[in-house]
Amino acid sequence: MIDTHAHIYVDKFSSDRDEMLERAFSSGISHIFMPNIDSDSIDAMLEVEALYPKQCLAMMGLHPCSVDSDFEKQLYTVEQWLGKRKFVAVGEMGLDLYRDKTYFEQQKEAFRIQANLAKKYDVPLVVHTRDSMEETINLLEELQDGNLKGIVHCFTGNIRDAERIIAAGFYIGLGGVATFKNGGISEVIPNIDVNKIVLETDSPYLAPTPFRGKRNEPSYVNYVAKKVAECYIITTEELETITDKNALDIYQMN
Repeated sequence: MIDTHAHIYVDKFSSDRDEMLERAFSSGISHIFMPNIDSDSIDAMLEVEALYPKQCLAMMGLHPCSVDSDFEKQLYTVEQWLGKRKFVAVGEMGLDLYRDKTYFEQQKEAFRIQANLAKKYDVPLVVHTRDSMEETINLLEELQDGNLKGIVHCFTGNIRDAERIIAAGFYIGLGGVATFKNGGISEVIPNIDVNKIVLETDSPYLAPTPFRGKRNEPSYVNYVAKKVAECYIITTEELETITDKNALDIYQMN
């Protein structure tokens, strides 16, 4: 099984990262895709990738919560790295209006720049959207010229949102929110084409039930898979086969 989105390099794993990863690999996790946050997270992320080069694969991007008046300097660093070596995706990037709308225009500009970088380097775009689903989809539709692909991660939208995301050439990332009793996603999932979803944890955040409120980790993607499989009324094994293929297709590893 594949965790398409996990920040396993952050400090919350510093005391037991190797043990945590051993649990993941022992539970059947074959690949963990690591989204970058900003300039400060790059070294730690690449260090984990160097230790586990076949299983833990790095992206390069600027998270919207790290976008401020200095965002162009941060994006210069992103572009420098993309020119130095291969990354599996541009991400994590996107829009976030949850806490602060001060830099919304800068977030949109950073979004456009990173989408164009994904096109330039022919890699997927991994998109974060929080309290900004409509704005995010509008941008994806605007920027889609036949050369943009990727994942809208941690999907929490409605059926129409899902349809528009898929029509824009993107996959939908499902994580711990799918297991929440009042998450509202379990009613939407059966209406989404199963061939257009991938599984994720967003570790260390958004741990699935029964670990909600605790630190998340990649091995818990099994709990997400179980719930999502129930939504589609298929076996967990069938779902794993489909979503693994989807993940390897979007990350161009097939």
